[in-house]
Amino acid sequence: MLKVLGIVLFCSLLPLSQGVVPGVFSLVSPEGIHNVVSGALLQDGLLQKHLQAIQIPSIVSRGGLLGAFVSITGLEVVNIQLPRVSVTLLPGIGGQLTIATKLEISGNLLLSGLIHISVDVNLNAKVRVTDYSAGVFQVVTEDCQSLLGPFDIRLLLGLLPVSVNGLVSSTLTTTLPSLLCPVVSNITKLVNVQLLGTLNVLVPLGAVGNIQYQLASLPLITDLYVGLDLNAVIQQVGGDNISLPGSAVPVPLPPLQGNVLNLGLSQAFLNAVLSLLGRIQPQTFISKPDVFSGATQLTDAITALIPAGCPSCSVVSPLNIKITVLGPPLITLEANKATVKLSVKIQVFKKYSDGTIQTLLALKADLVLNAQVSVAGGKLLLSVSLTSADLVLESSDVGIVSVSSLGTLINKLLVETFVPLINESLSVGLPLPNVLGIKLINAVQIVEGLVVVRV
Repeated sequence: MLKVLGIVLFCSLLPLSQGVVPGVFSLVSPEGIHNVVSGALLQDGLLQKHLQAIQIPSIVSRGGLLGAFVSITGLEVVNIQLPRVSVTLLPGIGGQLTIATKLEISGNLLLSGLIHISVDVNLNAKVRVTDYSAGVFQVVTEDCQSLLGPFDIRLLLGLLPVSVNGLVSSTLTTTLPSLLCPVVSNITKLVNVQLLGTLNVLVPLGAVGNIQYQLASLPLITDLYVGLDLNAVIQQVGGDNISLPGSAVPVPLPPLQGNVLNLGLSQAFLNAVLSLLGRIQPQTFISKPDVFSGATQLTDAITALIPAGCPSCSVVSPLNIKITVLGPPLITLEANKATVKLSVKIQVFKKYSDGTIQTLLALKADLVLNAQVSVAGGKLLLSVSLTSADLVLESSDVGIVSVSSLGTLINKLLVETFVPLINESLSVGLPLPNVLGIKLINAVQIVEGLVVVRV
């Protein structure tokens, strides 16, 4: 029925389509499923509108030799008491949908005027999901039963003959169930399409690409939760898609523990996203105090490292600095900790009027960054701060052989000029899947291999 109904389904996952590795995992509680289904059925009066649209045939009795002729025409549902909807998970099967309401029906009794009929209705149906294919499955309702309570039948003017009361009760007891169960089936299919639309979506990743989320397999149904796995393919603008490595393996989500939803983003998925968001173009700037507060100290420190006896190796301020990213950032998720590693090349050089360049230092810096994770506006937001930078001297045109004394100043350089660029590139945020329309809040937990958003 609804995705939930689609969601409420088989107990075992099918093989992943086209060998794609899921990058997003979720658990939804029975309470969450109930809320989703109930909300979808009642939103904008969807269920009430479909019930009110049923076509009730006229009731006609010729009466026989002694009976009176009875004709009730124009029967229609004029009011529906706000339905009460409940969903119970059926492990390995799907879900049991129950709808309770009261119908008020009006009609015209020949020669007697308007007739008013009210009856309590309880609809029960088993919902099963079948025929999974590429993120889509069919929903089937089975074993639908319509239980009707006592009929309250009266004329707006005058007394209702006993024979008419019995005729109306017996006739509607026979005809209404055959009209109501198809409503359950049809509206279940509508809700299923609506809820599947929250799982199979294409969302923008800033200006650099898109993310295609797609249900990876049939939902896993237990009495404690519904499990949903999503494939996530990053589509970069003007380039090939970025898929998760085939070696990536699903990571179990922590138990719900009273939550409605646990949404897990795998380390492999986040690294695929970072490989796109972390593409920072080489940055070249003049080392001045208004750009880098340690510019003067860095110039003095580099001058002190130049061996004596090199008259052409004098350092003239300001220096030019170029920082180049050497490959994509990689995130590692541990219990309550997210760490990003990134390597950059730092070139400190002098540029002469004839265009030639003298490299004072060419360093490789292996950065370790502490990552902070939060959720806002339906996006996962990452920001980083520098923890350490391991420096390796790659070359020097002026004979410098050791840079151990430059560690503090290079860290300061990175903090003031480069880390802000990383955070700017990450500020676009990672759009999260809108699983069954459940609103995400800022409750984030980091576990081994997963960032978990809890609702």
